[in-house]
Amino acid sequence: MKLTQRAGQRGFTLVELMIGLLLGMLTVLVISQVLAVAEGKKRSVAMGSDAQVNGAMSLYTLQRDIEMSGYGATSSLDALGCPVKAKFDVSGSPFTFTLAPVVINDGGGDAPDSITVLRGRTSGFSAPMALSGAHTATDNHFTVVSSFGAVVNNMMIAVPKLQGASNWCSLFNVTSDTASPATTLSPTVVPHVAGTSGKWNQNSVFPPSGYVKDDYLLNMGSMVLRTYSINTVNNANNLQVSELSPVTGVNASQDLYPQIINLQALYGKGTLDASGNIAVDTYDNITPLTNADWQRVVAIRIALVARSNQFEKDEVTQANPLWDVGTSATITGPTTTTCNGTSKCITLKVDGLDQWKHYRYKVYDTIVPLRNVLWNS
Repeated sequence: MKLTQRAGQRGFTLVELMIGLLLGMLTVLVISQVLAVAEGKKRSVAMGSDAQVNGAMSLYTLQRDIEMSGYGATSSLDALGCPVKAKFDVSGSPFTFTLAPVVINDGGGDAPDSITVLRGRTSGFSAPMALSGAHTATDNHFTVVSSFGAVVNNMMIAVPKLQGASNWCSLFNVTSDTASPATTLSPTVVPHVAGTSGKWNQNSVFPPSGYVKDDYLLNMGSMVLRTYSINTVNNANNLQVSELSPVTGVNASQDLYPQIINLQALYGKGTLDASGNIAVDTYDNITPLTNADWQRVVAIRIALVARSNQFEKDEVTQANPLWDVGTSATITGPTTTTCNGTSKCITLKVDGLDQWKHYRYKVYDTIVPLRNVLWNS
């Protein structure tokens, strides 16, 4: 009886334990692999969503600023392309920028472009102010037909009707000192006295021959002069903006959105037809050199490449992203190839990045009309 009870109470054999342990290990291995794959997919989706947000917000920021570009600066289209000389304070370095709503600075080769946007920023209406008398290079005020809209500290650009190598545009800021009628802002006087409140007022920026009657002033308010570019320092790859401060005269930079790898832009140039309409007939990256060429620029076409921050174990990208510019657009400058059937595509280089094939990329593009140019044309 005792022997029978002992035989019924025996446990697992060593072989059975080893088989059970093996099955358990296989189960854990399968579950771990499933969880690892699921987590990888989750990270790819999450990081892909972040890339889409960064790309969409970057495109929106550029589009919004370009749409507003040229306000106050394009009130008279014969000023487009005029070089504007400026200097902040007596100890500052002089610099020059172009009087144009948007200037594309070609990165050259496969490097990203940068985009400079110019526009006025006023609380009221901005209208050109015609000079009613001459202004010498040493005068401290302009005599105008009407100073409507002018406010102390407004940034203004003096524009000659006849531009040339010795007749350029000049940047200054409005002051008002009631010590004399010539230095007091009035309906017919726009003073620009140098000093603490007039640090932009340096006589060296004015042409030696000064300005004459019927030249005019553009009221830029607290002027906006911004440059968008890709910050590649230490492989940061962020969309950044650098903006000139009217208060300090310094360009301050800040990063906007991460993982923006490339930025390319084209001028949309059109021709005025007999009915007075302008239609874009070509896109190129050639910055205009004359006023007539600047007046042809009525749109900006931009594309940027956003990258997912997720490093993939496998090579998930095998070729540089393509910018599809359609079938009918005439493109000069960048090289195009046939893609997506009969479309033309521009290659957006990302293969210069370290381990670029292990990341995912998405192209965002749009065409932005220069509304202030079109309204004034």
